[in-house]
Amino acid sequence: MSIWRVLLAIIFPPLAVIGKGCGSILIVFILTICGWIPGVIAALIILNNPKN
Repeated sequence: MSIWRVLLAIIFPPLAVIGKGCGSILIVFILTICGWIPGVIAALIILNNPKN
């Protein structure tokens, strides 16, 4: 996880997870619409996942 991805996750979470697949983008986008903080948290969790 690079510093640029972290900064992008804080500024606009759905754009940060664009390389992780359509499902991740959709989940983060819905959470960002519900509230900015849940979207940021979800994006950081998805980016920190060592499996993908």
